[in-house]
This record gives sequence, structure tokens and C-alpha cells, in this order.
Amino acid sequence: MLVALILPMVLETTVNMTVGLADSIMAASVGEAAVSGVSLVDTINALILNVFSALSTGGAVIAGQYLGNKQLREAKHAATELVWTMMALSTLLTVVMYGLRFFILNVVFGPIAPDVYQDAKTYLMIVSLSIPFMGLYNGAAAILRTQGDAKTVFRVSMKMGLINIAGNAIGIYGLHAGIAGVAVPTLIARAFGGIAMLLPLLHAGKELPITRSWKHHYNGAMVLRILHIGIPNGLENSIFQLGKIVLLSLVATFGTTAIAANSITQTLTRIQVIPGLAMMLAATTIVSRCVGAGSYEQARYYIKKLVLITYASLFVLDSTILLTLPSILGIYHLSEATTSVTYQLVLSYTIGAVLIWPLSFVIPSAFRAAGDVKVPMLISILSMIVFRIGSGYLLALGFHMGVLGVWLAMMIDWAFRSLMFMLRYFSGKWTRYKAI
Repeated sequence: MLVALILPMVLETTVNMTVGLADSIMAASVGEAAVSGVSLVDTINALILNVFSALSTGGAVIAGQYLGNKQLREAKHAATELVWTMMALSTLLTVVMYGLRFFILNVVFGPIAPDVYQDAKTYLMIVSLSIPFMGLYNGAAAILRTQGDAKTVFRVSMKMGLINIAGNAIGIYGLHAGIAGVAVPTLIARAFGGIAMLLPLLHAGKELPITRSWKHHYNGAMVLRILHIGIPNGLENSIFQLGKIVLLSLVATFGTTAIAANSITQTLTRIQVIPGLAMMLAATTIVSRCVGAGSYEQARYYIKKLVLITYASLFVLDSTILLTLPSILGIYHLSEATTSVTYQLVLSYTIGAVLIWPLSFVIPSAFRAAGDVKVPMLISILSMIVFRIGSGYLLALGFHMGVLGVWLAMMIDWAFRSLMFMLRYFSGKWTRYKAI
């Protein structure tokens, strides 16, 4: 059952990473202005996706705990409330994006070249139409995973990826549509994904079918339960993204070599933690149902098992990447200086990922699934501000370590988080919470 749940999640995450990489490569063929425009708009999209992910986690936890407690009727209500709440929120965010488009382009993005401005504007205007579908996709996918149907989520994500890549090929190379050739396929793929992910939930044979209706009367108490989990998680994710932006501005001061090495390392390290990201999703599904059933011993058993699986999978994958790193870096045709810095960054990240990443990320995902959200959020925010940002500036500037200091600070952040989360795990305080 674990394999049936986790393997599709790993494949889904891999597909999403691959499509994102292919999308950026194909956009690069349009020109540097297009790449820059897409990159700028995607920083805003990343914040929106964090909001959707946090709210989806809240709905998944509530529905999962009801399922574990054999309260199928309430679980169905939670699923329905999540989907309708995501639709309402995503529609609101779409209106906000269009209403603030000039503020985003002129103030948030700052002074940018005219060609970058035009491409960013075109991309923003088209891709913002996909926000409701993004919300629908995330909410429906969370409910499907909660009932153990990760295969459907993987199949839909695979089809979305194929639509996106094929559309890019047609729009960029066939129609020579420029930035529109990048944006329109993204919109079409997300529209397909949102609708295709919703359709299974309308099927009465599903464990958690949502109520079919063109009108909906919101259950305020149920929505508040979802928000109780979702808001702290969303706040944590948002501050995490803000911290990354702050440190990225620091890296930019170290010159082209540091910027290039940092960018390539970020691409490689996203691949290195693919199994771990799947385990975080699995922890939400499994632990929420154990806690809903009142079986904290089972929850402890599966937390340990998921952490061990994460350690084993990260060790195999990351060791392979490290051993083949010289060949991988050769593809980029980097200068000797950039290659050397990149190797140092990937090496430091690999050591941290293999030793402490699972404790730093899988454990708090289990806490959230149990309903323990506020303390993990405070620990993560404190660690981000003090250790990742504070230590990053100290090591990079005070100890003259440059971009390597920024990445070592990340390891310090993980170490502190791991220590705090392990202390909380063994204290048993996380078992005093329940979201339903």
C-alpha cells in the first residue's frame, strides 16, 4: 500500500520538475527577454502556488482525519468545502492579479528593460487566466491523495506535461508566436489539469465524492477547520519564499560566477529531494488517517518508516548525482571557476540532504497531519530568520565565504529545525492536537 501511494507521488514530482525544466529551456529559445519575463512572473505564481498548497494541505488533513475516524459523511463535506473554497479563492486571486497588474509590472518588478516588460506583461495577462484551474487542480489532487488515489494525480500531471511541452513546440517553433507561444500552452495545460482532476471527484463510486451542485452554501465551521491547518502552513511557506528572495539578492552581489553556480545548483538540488517531497505528501495522507483513528502508535510507526525510506532514497539518488556531477556539469560548458564553485555547493547540499533533510521536512509534515501546526510554523520561521538569513549574511560577508556561506547557512537552518522537531517528536506534545 505504501508503494502504491508513494511511487505515483515520486513520479508526479519528477514529471513536474522535468516539465518545468523543459519549459524554461524552450522559453530560452525565444530570447533572453522572454526568459526574464517568465522568471519574473513565475515568482508571483510561486507565491500563489504556496497559498494553494497550504490550503490543500489543510483540507487533506481534515478529510484524512475524518476518514481515519470512520466519519465518512464529514470527510465528504470536508472535500466539498475544500474544492469550493479553492475555487472562490483562486477566482479572487485572478481578479487581484489583473487589478494590480500595473503595480506588479512597474513597482514589484522595478525598472526593467522595455522588451522584458512587454514579455512579462504578455505572459502575466495570459497565464493569470489559469489561476482558477491551478486552485482546482491543487484542491482536487489533495483529496485524491487523501483517499489513496495517487495514480490518478500522476496520470493527469503526466498528460498536463505532455500538453505543455507539445504546445510549446507548436507555439514557439511552429507558429513563432514568441512569449505567447510559451504562455498559451501553459494556460491550456492547467485548464485541462484542473478539469481532469475534478472529474473523478464527481464520480459517486469514489471514497470521497464531492457534492454535485451549481450552488454552494459554505459550512463556516468546516472552512475554519481547514484554515486552521492551512493558514499557518501558508504563512510558513510564504516567509520561506521571502527568505529565498532575500538571499538571492545577496548572492547577486557576488558576481556572475556566483549567480551562475547558484542557479545551476538550485536546478540540481530540486532533483535531489524529489523522493523527500513525495514522502512529505505521503506523511500528510497516512498520519492524518492514523490520528483520526486515534492510533498514535500507528502514526509513530509510519513516521519512522517514512523517515527511513526518505533517508535510503536520498542516499541512493544523491550519491548517484554526486558521482556523476563532473559529467553533468560538463553539459553546461561552464568556466573552470564556475564549475569549481558549483561542485562545492552541490557537495555541501548533498551532505546536508543525506544527513538531516528528512528530519527537517518529513517530521513537520507529520505534525501538520496530526493538527500540530502553530509550533512547527514558529520553529521554521525563527530558524529561517536567525539561521538561514542571519547565518547566511554572517558566513557570506563576515567570514568572506561568498555564495558557499549562503548554502552552508541552509545546512545550519536544517540542523536547528531537525533538533527542535526531534525534541518535539519525542516529547509527545504533537499527540495532544487533533484537527477535528
